[in-house]
Order: sequence, then structure tokens, then C-alpha cells
Amino acid sequence: MTQLIKVAVTGASGRMGREVVKLVLEDEQLELVAAVAPTAGPVDAGTLVGLGPCGITVSPDLESALRESNADVLVDFTVPHAAYNNTRTAIEYGVRPIIGTTGFTPEQIEELNGQCKSRGIGGLIAPNFSIGAILMMKFAAEASKYLPHVEIIEYHGDQKLDAPSGTAVKTAELISEVREELRQGNPQEKETIEGSRGGYYDGFRIHSVRLPGVFAQQEVIFGGFGQTLKIRHDSYDRAGYMPGVSVAVKKVMTYTGLIYGFEHIMD
Repeated sequence: MTQLIKVAVTGASGRMGREVVKLVLEDEQLELVAAVAPTAGPVDAGTLVGLGPCGITVSPDLESALRESNADVLVDFTVPHAAYNNTRTAIEYGVRPIIGTTGFTPEQIEELNGQCKSRGIGGLIAPNFSIGAILMMKFAAEASKYLPHVEIIEYHGDQKLDAPSGTAVKTAELISEVREELRQGNPQEKETIEGSRGGYYDGFRIHSVRLPGVFAQQEVIFGGFGQTLKIRHDSYDRAGYMPGVSVAVKKVMTYTGLIYGFEHIMD
């Protein structure tokens, strides 16, 4: 019998955290050993997500939960100011971090990569766990080789904390790996309203839309002589990210070091 992967979930009472708890409880290869949410109270994690009692009480403190649970993996969908410290704590306890929170600096990623390697464990920071979104990024990078004039428009709800989104930044990074910097638009253009042309990245622009009623969409638009190409991905439900989270939990057991970007662990 294959040994179960022991999973801890922090941010368990949040919208993404609840989906992760459901995933772990319903996956025959995974075992929920800890759930952390500072304000949820001492509630059963299964009851919290509407699946009935599972025997795991939600803890307010990550460090004690990791110390007592002997977890293999920590899945974190919290907020940027907490995720970095949560990742460091996980690594200190030899727990493999899988982080769906954005906002890490390149220096922080490199530091955490070194810590993972020194402990002999794997880790993953992924701006997006949606298989469709990853394919959108890959297709955009390929298209930019032939249509280098490009802009990104990303749409999220008005409560999102960061702009541009981690997915947009990752898409821009992948495009820049295969496309030389090209300053687009009329060199004489002048913004009459500051910021109207969007954020500048390697010669192209990223636009962030924040509105109530929006979940998560991204459009990458390419322009050429007499034509445009639009690559768009739409997410409608948080459950759409869970197949990717499942893959990540299982893959992180097989390598050493911190990987940035889910595309690097896709088969």
C-alpha cells in the first residue's frame, strides 16, 4: 500500500483554503494532519468545509501545528505578508511548502530555495495552479516569438491586494525569456492621465482591472500588420485550481529545492 502524504493547510478558513481542505480529505493518496486558521476557533476541519467531522481540529498557530502533526507538505493560500514567514517556518520543520500566495521578491525566492536545498526538501511557489492558465502562459510565450507587440490585461475582484496579479507577472516573465525588449507604441505618446497606458514591463504594458463581480481572467493580446491574436483564460470557480494543487502536493515529494512556477512540474 502506498504511504499517504501528510498534508497541513494554512489559511484553512479562507476561500481557497477550504477548497484545499476538501481536496485533501477527498484524495485517497493524501491525509489531512493539520489545518491552521488564526480566527476560525477550535472547529473540526471537516465540519468547517461542510464534509462532516474528520478528527482534525483547526489550530490558531502554524508552528505548533507543524511540530505536532509531522506533516510532509504545507499548502499555503494566505496573504503576501504572512506567506513568507509561513514558508520559512515550514522549511525549518522539514515540511515541503506549496505556496499559492504571490508577492515574493526574487531575493526571497532565492533565499528560500537555498533553505530547501540545505534541508533536502522540495518546495513550490506558483502564482497560478490552473492547468488552463499555465497553458495560456505557455502559448503566450510561444506567440511572442512571432508577434512581439503584446499587452496583458488581467481582471480580478476589487478585494485583491496586489496589482498586477502574480499570473500576469509570471506571463510577462515567460514572454521576456524569449522576446527581446521592444518599446511599443508611438515614441511621442504622452499620457494625459497618469497610468492610462498601464504598467511598463520590458517594453510592453500590463493592465489590471479590479471590479466587484469579477473572479479571475487574463487576456494576452498580440498585434501584427493587419491582424491581432488574443489568448484568454477565464476562471469561474476556485475548485478549478485543485487538480493543479493535487499534482503539486505529489510532485513536491520527488525533488529538492524551491521551484517558482507550476509550469516547471507539469509533465
